[in-house]
Amino acid sequence: MDPVSKYPQVEHSPHLPTPPIISIFHISLVARTLCANMVSDIRADFISCKQSFDADIQSPENMIVDDEYVEPSDNEKDDIAIIDPDEPRPTPADNYEAMAELVLPPLDQQPPILETIHNTWEITNWNELGKREHGPVFEAGGYPWRVLMFPYGNNVDQVSFYLEHGFEDGKPPDDFVCCVQFGLVLWNKNDPTIYTHHTAHHRFTKEEGDWGFTRFYDCRKLFNLTWPGSNPQRILVEGGEANMTAYVRIVKDETGVLWHNFNNYDSKKETGFVGLKNQGATCYLNSLIQSLYFTNAFRKAVYQIPTQDEDTTTNSAYTLQRLFYQLQSSSAAVSTNELTKSFGWDTKQIFEQQDVQELSRKLMERMEIKMKGTEAENVLPKLFCGKVRTYISCINVDYESRRVEDFWDVQLNVSGNKDIEASFQDYIQVETMDGDNQYFAGENYKLQDAKKGVIFESFPEVLHLQLKRFEYDIERDAMMKVNDRYEFPDTFDAAPYLSDDADRSESWVYKLHGVLVHSGDLNAGHYYAFIKPEKDGWFYKYDDDKVTKATMREVLEDNYGGEMPLLDGQVLDASQKPIIRHNSAYMLVYIREVRIDEVLFPVTNTDTPAHLQRRLEEEAAFKEARRKEREEQHLYLTVRVITNDTYAAHGGIDLTMFDRSYDEDPAAARSYKLLKKCTIGELINLIAEDSGGDPRRLRVWCMVNRQNKTTRPDAPIMELNQTIEDAHLKLAGSKTQELRLWAEAAEVVDSKGDAVWPTHQLTKEGSSPSRSDEIVIFLKWFDVDNQSLVGRGHIYISNQRRVEELAPFILKRMNWPEDTKLKLYEEIKPDMIEPMKSKQSLKAAELQDGDIVCFQKVSEKGSESGTGGSSERPSRPTALVTNPSNAASLVSNGSIPRYHPLRSSDIIEDARQYYDFLRYRRLITFHCHPTRGSKEFNSENCESFVLVLSAKHTYDQVAAKVGEKLDVDPTYIRFWTIAQNTGNPKAAIRRMSNQTLVNMVSVSYATFAGTTIRADSLYFEVLDISLAELDTKKSMKVNWISEGITKDEQLDILVPKTGTVDDIVSSLIKKAQLEDEEKGGPVRVYEIHSNKIHKELPRGFPVKEITEYINIMLERIPEEELAQPNGSQYIYAFHFQGEPSKVHSVPFKFLIVQDEIFSETKKRLEKRTGIKGKNLEKIKFAVVKRSSYTKPIYLNDEDTLWDMLGDDDDQLGLDHIDKLRNARPGMGDLFLK
Repeated sequence: MDPVSKYPQVEHSPHLPTPPIISIFHISLVARTLCANMVSDIRADFISCKQSFDADIQSPENMIVDDEYVEPSDNEKDDIAIIDPDEPRPTPADNYEAMAELVLPPLDQQPPILETIHNTWEITNWNELGKREHGPVFEAGGYPWRVLMFPYGNNVDQVSFYLEHGFEDGKPPDDFVCCVQFGLVLWNKNDPTIYTHHTAHHRFTKEEGDWGFTRFYDCRKLFNLTWPGSNPQRILVEGGEANMTAYVRIVKDETGVLWHNFNNYDSKKETGFVGLKNQGATCYLNSLIQSLYFTNAFRKAVYQIPTQDEDTTTNSAYTLQRLFYQLQSSSAAVSTNELTKSFGWDTKQIFEQQDVQELSRKLMERMEIKMKGTEAENVLPKLFCGKVRTYISCINVDYESRRVEDFWDVQLNVSGNKDIEASFQDYIQVETMDGDNQYFAGENYKLQDAKKGVIFESFPEVLHLQLKRFEYDIERDAMMKVNDRYEFPDTFDAAPYLSDDADRSESWVYKLHGVLVHSGDLNAGHYYAFIKPEKDGWFYKYDDDKVTKATMREVLEDNYGGEMPLLDGQVLDASQKPIIRHNSAYMLVYIREVRIDEVLFPVTNTDTPAHLQRRLEEEAAFKEARRKEREEQHLYLTVRVITNDTYAAHGGIDLTMFDRSYDEDPAAARSYKLLKKCTIGELINLIAEDSGGDPRRLRVWCMVNRQNKTTRPDAPIMELNQTIEDAHLKLAGSKTQELRLWAEAAEVVDSKGDAVWPTHQLTKEGSSPSRSDEIVIFLKWFDVDNQSLVGRGHIYISNQRRVEELAPFILKRMNWPEDTKLKLYEEIKPDMIEPMKSKQSLKAAELQDGDIVCFQKVSEKGSESGTGGSSERPSRPTALVTNPSNAASLVSNGSIPRYHPLRSSDIIEDARQYYDFLRYRRLITFHCHPTRGSKEFNSENCESFVLVLSAKHTYDQVAAKVGEKLDVDPTYIRFWTIAQNTGNPKAAIRRMSNQTLVNMVSVSYATFAGTTIRADSLYFEVLDISLAELDTKKSMKVNWISEGITKDEQLDILVPKTGTVDDIVSSLIKKAQLEDEEKGGPVRVYEIHSNKIHKELPRGFPVKEITEYINIMLERIPEEELAQPNGSQYIYAFHFQGEPSKVHSVPFKFLIVQDEIFSETKKRLEKRTGIKGKNLEKIKFAVVKRSSYTKPIYLNDEDTLWDMLGDDDDQLGLDHIDKLRNARPGMGDLFLK
């Protein structure tokens, strides 16, 4: 066989490690120097390939080799170097110790070396060698090895050499794994200074048992190219002889994944831990969750949150419990979908990289709230919360101002600091306040020189250090990642950063527990974590769904950032820039050494809530059953069966509803999931057992889908021994996925108790059924009095008889007098109910097996049997259902729910009209609008109700029905659609003359792309004005601010479309029932955008010029401002958290006073805002310039706000935590539900 066809070369898979290669041809010392400088480039060019050989030559494996060595073209001239006779000769190849240093350079991973050996194969009679040859077997690391050679190339015109294992028959043990660095040197035995070599490393396994170099050296040059500098002139292979020395270094695989390709890698099996699936861009979340999970005290505290009464996936505590338990018990990576859904995140949040520090803090806050009142109430503060003191201490007088605050993490500056110790020193650095920056120490001491700084009073048991890897770059005018080298130790002492009066009775030494890493830049990157689950165990790398053991070099050195280390002996010239690492630590987790046992105590299944384990075990069992069901699905067939009882209970169109469950609706078909080998006879026994009948009196008819989209019985199945699969294929066809049957109960039996069937009797021989001219007809009664359809069984009648001859059968079945007059209709399909002609034969009327005849009594004012009655249709009926929970069950019942007396004007007297009503019937639940209610009609005192309506009803008809229920004028009723996912009001429905109910509940009223609305519910609002007058008004949402700025009430008001701001004020006063401006004080109006004041609106400003996206805020003008003369200076103030871009809360306008120190200004701010006491103390005040990237200038008590202001656009910023951020997902903030 042609070796090319059997062994095609395959490019290196990205999942396989790319071993480095060094290719140096000792042409001269000059050439050697140049090659040394090109080592890194050659390494990067290495590509491995699958090797192939002749079919009759046994090979242990398909070899993986390099395929990227570039040779000069045939036309290129080989330069001859001029050698200085005084220049030292190259290291000879028989100096094995020196050559080992050359061909086995230090590895980047720095694994421990177990053994280094060399073995030389003396090759003779080269020209007589076969296509493939093996060198002698030698041992290294306890395993046999040998060199594999293709003297004339492995499908290339260059000699090929490989290192492979040397097990007999090419069959290594199943668990064979060996990490090897190796170099292959081909040299002239007569002149060892003539040689060429290549170097690589590889993880040898049973699957990948060989590795090497396809293009080792050009075959033509082996015998023809004289070696420059040799004296006498020599070639590499002389006389058909050369030596091949293999240098093999066995290294220790400490982590079990050194040079691993991760094919079929099992994290649970290899490490005992599992990872988390990445939903899109949630690797940052995965890192944080793994860190918290392995903080065992936190995990146990989460387990202690009582969730047995709130075990829903909208409860973040419950979903976090579930996630932790799955990490604890699962054998595969776990999804975080449930957790992020419980946060209230949509796709936008999932696919954005969020602020990890903020996410951590929000999650802590949420869990802390959930733990209140439980045995875990104080666990989180004890674990994660420390205390820091901010102080200003006077130098010359005995006066100090101090404030102690809790902290849950420490943010350390990376830029300008070499390690965390330098960052802590920077953090607690003392600032001297002197000269123009003296501190105002009160009326007694006035201005004094002082020292200002922060110092820690205590650190938590688990210390989270946030490294500020992202900072604003003024030159680039953008946020940039700081890739500077920044070191952190495995152990550090926090005592030097504590105050003098801190408790030092125990050590403050901390041990590294976790390193959270970001790889990439600001806009795109990847997150993973190194975590040490046990006190004396290994660190593990948690990279989404993959978990691997890690070395301390991977944990520490590889994540310091900064420049990439150079390869051994490599030197950068002036034109080359160092390569910067893009992976660096951004968060460190340290545990106090004396508390490690308390933090990392084992968490077992006994610590897991019993209801959680039970629920997850049930879900696992259900999933396993579903999996098994899918696997065995091809063996089963679903059979749905209707009986006379189900037909009698069905009050709608056709014979039943196959899309409902019999357990929910007695009118639905019974469902059986049976093996396809089950016989019809066995099925009949099951049906008889369920229905309480005699199986000998039952037979089943196959039901088929007709072209008019109805499902009717077609033919009885008389052969009881055939399988249900055969019956399905023969009668129902392969297009249907289930077998639908009607189970008929015989009315006549013979002396033996066996059924006597009117049609399709078996012949005496039993070979085939005989058929009479009788057909089976289903009867359905339209009960005018009860406004319902009722199934009344079936009859057999000859198709030769006339339609009028159906009457005696019906009268007997109904036990009605013989002179009762009837109307007869054939139910052909839902929209085709045709009157029957009394003198026509059933055959001429085209009636056949399974057809439905609907009948009704003729009223006194109606016509004779067979006529159509009055052509005028009364209005659609309306029935009231007082309990909305019954609405779903009523859909299956054909009759109108009789929970409220029907008006005579609503009664339908014609069966055709009733069928039409059933076709368009809609059960609509009406709820009072939650925020637009009046005193009489609001969500608290107005119960929801259900009306049975027609999809053809117009807006006015729907309003009339609702108005009748509420006893209000229907022209004052406005309807709103309801959002499917939230249940909140979505959009007001405009009243239009041609609009019907089906239009009102359609998706056209979804106000946002992709939004769906409920088709079975509407909100209603009782207006103060009619809908006609409403068309002249503009609906506006405004915010009324009172009690300083602490009370914010949102109101919906109506103002004339041609009105002004004056009308807004008047409408608000009326809506909120406020005192008018003469009594309560003047009102001013602002436009608010992104929680900042955009502008103050004059009273004559037109309403039509106010855009939809602007928020309108109104407040009384403070008395302080009313007393000020014209020309007084004001500043706009807003709130933010940490950064001016993270705005929140209510902005306000504030009077500034010249020469007023800020300690006095704060007193006025307290009165102006209504924020008092400790809440005010927590606020840091700052002057914020217009640019969104400008850092805030924070104010001290001795500063003067008037003097600190520059441009007119300067604003006063209030920096404090946004307590309401969770409730405002639309503001661009991270939020958790």
